[in-house]
Amino acid sequence: MESRTAIALLSGGLDSATAAALAIESGDRVIGLSFDYGQRHRRELKAAEQVAQSLGLAEHHRISVNLAAWGGSALTDDQVRIPTDGVKNDGIPATYVPGRNTVFISIGLSLAEARAAQRLVLGVNAVDYSGYPDCRPDYLEAFQSLADLASKSGREGHGTKLWAPLVTWSKTKIVQEALRLGVPIADTWSCYSGGDHPCGVCDSCRIRDAALQAAGRSDLCS
Repeated sequence: MESRTAIALLSGGLDSATAAALAIESGDRVIGLSFDYGQRHRRELKAAEQVAQSLGLAEHHRISVNLAAWGGSALTDDQVRIPTDGVKNDGIPATYVPGRNTVFISIGLSLAEARAAQRLVLGVNAVDYSGYPDCRPDYLEAFQSLADLASKSGREGHGTKLWAPLVTWSKTKIVQEALRLGVPIADTWSCYSGGDHPCGVCDSCRIRDAALQAAGRSDLCS
């Protein structure tokens, strides 16, 4: 029997790597898709390449979409400071990139239909992050309805399904699953800054380090 195919959006971070590994465990033939979207650094793209090789993905594509052309985020505009004073829960942070997941998922669905992939694997998480609007379950549900209407395969009743296995997990659970699956955590990159080593003070580093410590792997912290 021909194996099921999945497209995994691969940022180079721990979450997307874990989601891809879960798809592989479930029996999917996984194709990775990464984006050069004008982010401040390319360190995460290097990490995505390393993760794709470590996981043995069937293919790995990198697409350029310059969201930095109009900025609007600390991750795409050098004039906007990356927050380093601790994770806050009183609003959407400056690291939110306008429309990023909408653009990424749309391109992912295009590749999925071209490859007759049954699933689009997303590493989005709505629990331990700062309430990004495009990482929430209601967003994914609405996008699934759109995807079913927007494609030939969807209209024919066999469209690609969005699969976000981590969306309601805690970061600690994600780390635990990554360890169980043998995800190359040391090769992933979650820091909002570039450089040879993670900064340890941005929101992403703080959340990742706290989860690694809770999972008993402080040796992998920033």
